[in-house]
Amino acid sequence: MATAPAAPRKAALHDMTVKAPALARLNGDAKGGTQTSQYFGQNTFGARQMRDKLPKKVFQKLQATIRLGKKLDSEIAAPIAEAIKEWAVSKGVTHYTHWFQPQTGLTAEKHDAFLSFDDEGTPIEAFSAAQLIQSEPDASSFPSGGLRATWEARGYTAWNPASPVFVVEGPGTRTLCIPSVFIGYNGEALDEMTPLLRSSDVLSEKAIALLELLGDSGVQRVITTLGPEQEYFLIDRTQFALRPDLVMAGRTLVGAAPPRGQQLEDHYFGNIPERIAACIAEVEHELYKLGVPIVTRHNEVAPSQFEMAPRFEETDLAVDHNQLVMSTLRRVALRHGLQALLHEKPFAGINGSGKHCNWSMSLAADSADLDGLNLLKPGKTPHQNVRFLIFLAAVLQAVHKHAGLLRAGIGTSGNEHRLGANEAPPAIISVFMGQTLSQMIDDISAGRSREKHASQQLIDLGVAKLPDIEKDNTDRNRTSPFAFTGNKFEFRAVGSSQSIAFPVMLLNVAVAEAIEDLTNKLRKQLETTKEIDDAVLEVVRPSFKASASVLFEGNNYSDEWVQEAERRGLLNLRRTPEALAQLTTESTRKLFASTGVLSEAELESRYHVRVERYVKDMLIELHTLQQIVDTLVLPAAYSYANELATGAAHAKSAGVGTIPQVAAADRVGKLIVALEEARGALGEVVTRAEHSHESPDTCAKLLTSEGADAMAAVRAASDALELGLPDDHWPLPKYREMLFPV
Repeated sequence: MATAPAAPRKAALHDMTVKAPALARLNGDAKGGTQTSQYFGQNTFGARQMRDKLPKKVFQKLQATIRLGKKLDSEIAAPIAEAIKEWAVSKGVTHYTHWFQPQTGLTAEKHDAFLSFDDEGTPIEAFSAAQLIQSEPDASSFPSGGLRATWEARGYTAWNPASPVFVVEGPGTRTLCIPSVFIGYNGEALDEMTPLLRSSDVLSEKAIALLELLGDSGVQRVITTLGPEQEYFLIDRTQFALRPDLVMAGRTLVGAAPPRGQQLEDHYFGNIPERIAACIAEVEHELYKLGVPIVTRHNEVAPSQFEMAPRFEETDLAVDHNQLVMSTLRRVALRHGLQALLHEKPFAGINGSGKHCNWSMSLAADSADLDGLNLLKPGKTPHQNVRFLIFLAAVLQAVHKHAGLLRAGIGTSGNEHRLGANEAPPAIISVFMGQTLSQMIDDISAGRSREKHASQQLIDLGVAKLPDIEKDNTDRNRTSPFAFTGNKFEFRAVGSSQSIAFPVMLLNVAVAEAIEDLTNKLRKQLETTKEIDDAVLEVVRPSFKASASVLFEGNNYSDEWVQEAERRGLLNLRRTPEALAQLTTESTRKLFASTGVLSEAELESRYHVRVERYVKDMLIELHTLQQIVDTLVLPAAYSYANELATGAAHAKSAGVGTIPQVAAADRVGKLIVALEEARGALGEVVTRAEHSHESPDTCAKLLTSEGADAMAAVRAASDALELGLPDDHWPLPKYREMLFPV
C-alpha cells in the first residue's frame, strides 16, 4: 500500500507533541543564575579589556581614535595586536578572521590560524599589526554591480577600530572576529560599512559647522545613534524542512489561511511559550557575551512572531550588533529544534516582520554641557530649543527632498510583500510628528508671533516650554514609516532581513546635505539679522513650510491617504524596481557628488547589485513554486482524484444508485485543471524571464508585474486544492500547524 502523502507532515506533528523543551544553555550549562552584568561583553575586547591589557598611552590613543573617528595611529597597532592575540589565545581561540559585510545582506569571513613558526621552526601563536589592520580575501565572488570584472579578484579588508573585536564560540571552536570594511584594489567600496562610515563623517562635519555657527564650540564629533528593533518568527525546524518554499525562498509561496490567524489579538505581549522562551534566553545569553545590549523581548502581533530590541548605540556598532543578532538567532534556534525566519513576509495574511530603526544625533564634546547631548531632544532654554528646531528642520527637509531615495534604501523583494499590507508602513514615505510638534511647526511656518524677539516668539509658540512636555506627549502612530518619538526618529519601514547599513547611510547623507543647506542660509541670514535665535527662526520657517507635504498624522493604511499623498505630490513606489530606480535620479547623483560618500561608479553599482538581487530572488521563488506544484501539490491532487474515481467505479459496479464520489471527483478535477492552467502560465513567464536575464532592468519589470501575477494565480489555485483535499492527502505543513504549535 502506498504511503499517504501527508505521512511526513503527520510525523513532524507527532514529534512536536512529544518533544520536551530544551533547556537554555547559560554560561556553558543549563543552570544559569549568573547576573548578566558579570559576564556581559566577556567575549569582546572592549573598553574594559583594553584598559586592563594595553599600556595607558596606547589605550588613550585608541580611545581617541574610536571616539573621534580618526585614522588609527600605526605606532599603537603592534601593542594592540599583541594584546588582542594574548586575550584571544587565553580564551582558546585558534583562528582569526576579518569579519565584513559585503553587499549580500549577510556577513563574510575567511579564517586564518594564529599558528606560525619561529626561526628555529618551533610552532608558536603569532599575530602582527599588519594582520590586525588588513587582510586580503578574494573579492571576485562578491556582488560588485559592475565596479570590477569577475576576473579582478583582489580586495582588501581593513579593521574598523570603532567596533571592538569579538570571539564567536561554536562546538569545539572559537574564532576571533575583527570587524572590518571591504574595499577593492582601487579603493572602491565593495561593502555596506564603508559608505556608512563615510556618511557618518560627512554628517559630523556638516553638523559641527552648524553648531559652531550657533555658538556651540568645543564639539569634537557628532555621532548618529541607532536602536534597531528586530522582529522574527520561530517555527519548528522539522516543519520548516518539509516546506521547500521556506527553505529556498524564506517565505511560504502556497498555503491556505487557517480559520484563526491574529484576529483575536491574543498573541501580542502574550505569554512566551516555554520552548520559545528557552531559545530566546539562550540567544540573549550569547549576545550578552558579545556585548550586544538586548533589553527587550516580547511576543509580536502575529502568531509565532517575536521581537527583541537593544539599547541605543553608535550607529556603526549598532549595525555590527544587529548582524550578530540575526546570525545568533539562526544559530541558536537550531539547538532548540526551531528555525528563525527573518523574511519580511514568511506567511500571507498575517503581519510581516520589520526592523524599526530608532535614529538620532548626539555630541562628543570637551564641554560637560554639550557632551552626550541629543540634538533631537528639546532643551531647557529657548536657545537650546532653537538648536533643536534647526536640526529638526534639517531632518524633515531631508526626508521631504529624498523620500524616494529612502524608499529605495528599503527596496527588497521581501519588503515588497510587507509594505502597505495592513500591518506595515506603506510605500509612501511620510513623517509623523505628533500633535504638539505638528502644531508648533504649523505656527512657525505661518509666521505667528513673528514680530517679536526670538525668546518671546518661542514662549508664545510653546517652543520654550518643550522641556516641560513628556517625550511621549502624543500617541504613537504605528502606521507611519518615519515617526518622531520624543527624542529620535523611528524609521519603521526597514525590512527585518536586510542590513541596516544601507538605509541608514542614505538617511545620514540626506540629513548632512540638509544641514549644510540650512547652515549656508543661516550664515547669509546673519548678515542682516544679528541675533542668532532670530536668524534661526527666519531660516527654519521656510524650511518647515517647504517640507510640510511630507508631514502626516493620520492612518497611513487608509485609501484616503494614498489619494491625499498623490495630491501632495508624494511618491508611491509600490514595487521594488521602481523604488530602486530612485538610486539613478539626478537628485541622487547630485547628493552623492556633493557629499563624496559614494562615487558615481559606486552609486551605480548599488543600483545594479540590488536590481540583480531582486531578479534572483524572484526567479528562485518562481522555480521553487513550479517544483512544489509539480512534485507535491499536483501528485497529491491526482492521488485523491484517482481514489474518488476508483471509489465511484466500485460503487457503480455494485449497483449503488447515488454515487457522491462523482460530484466530488468533478469538483477536484476542476481545481486540478485550474492549477494546471495557472502552472502553465507561470512556466511561460519563467521562460521569458530567463531569456531576458541578460537585461536585469527588463527582467525585473517583467517579474514584478507578470511574474508576481502568475505566482498569485498559482497560489490561489493551490490554496483552493489544499482546502478541497482530505487532510491526509496534503503533503505540506499547514499554516495552523506551523503557527500554532501544540
